[in-house]
Amino acid sequence: MKKIGFLGLGVMGFHMAGNVARKMDIPLIGYDVSPKQLQLYRESGGTAAADAGEIYRTCDVILQMLPTHETIIHSVEEAIRLSEPGTVIVDLSSASPDIIIRLAAQAEAAGLHLLDAPVSGGNPMAQAGTLSIMAGGGKAVFEQVRPVLDCMGTPVYTGGPGSGDTTKLVNNLIGGAILTAIAEGYAFAAKAGIDLQTTFDATRGGFAGGPLYDNKVPKLLRRDFEPGARIAVHRKDILNAKHYAHRLGVDLPLTDVVLHVMDWMNDNGYIHEDQAALVRYYEEKMQVTVGGEQE
Repeated sequence: MKKIGFLGLGVMGFHMAGNVARKMDIPLIGYDVSPKQLQLYRESGGTAAADAGEIYRTCDVILQMLPTHETIIHSVEEAIRLSEPGTVIVDLSSASPDIIIRLAAQAEAAGLHLLDAPVSGGNPMAQAGTLSIMAGGGKAVFEQVRPVLDCMGTPVYTGGPGSGDTTKLVNNLIGGAILTAIAEGYAFAAKAGIDLQTTFDATRGGFAGGPLYDNKVPKLLRRDFEPGARIAVHRKDILNAKHYAHRLGVDLPLTDVVLHVMDWMNDNGYIHEDQAALVRYYEEKMQVTVGGEQE
């Protein structure tokens, strides 16, 4: 590796790029379409590219953390058009696996390599450099860029192209079901009139407990809906899972419930709040307020 590029310096990408720049003894340049984010990156000590084309033309490892399928596809196609053979593109975004499988084949045909390496852990773990990273693609390519991935968290090789994104969808399907169940359970507890802090203390060591429970229930009880992980981002993965499930010819009935609740959050203006805010749906349905001053 001679030079690393990072495309997408948003909420998480900003910290991920910073961790790579600090920990790797290889030059890194970053770029974002937002002038504000690019200026913040410069002010933090990062080296900014003049444009995305500079990254495609000069970097032999290209990391991208992009928000939509359109931007992911465009970026990979631009890399195929402008980058040197042997360049490794690492898509850290979340995408539908079938899209990644198609892009990986296009990249290989052009002499480039594409890894799908979506991350989990939200902004706090992006900042700490402790993200879970699920990487699919060529095993040799994964090993080549593993030192870079290690800067951002714990990478696990999941198999061939698309397997990283499929693993991320599994993660977020399960996570979405748990988060929705937490919201329903605590709205139910509030409606029944039992003490919510006591409920948390009594259940956190049982089957319901775990890192997600310990992270989200206190936020819910404080009514702290400032996003550590936005519902909008999680909903995107749920939609990706529904898309891929359709391609596979299967139903996801529990995920349909999660999407229904997230759609309600979107329709009612809460989509950019933390996942703990899913309780708002159940508050509306049960006519109850959960946590905050009510506690």
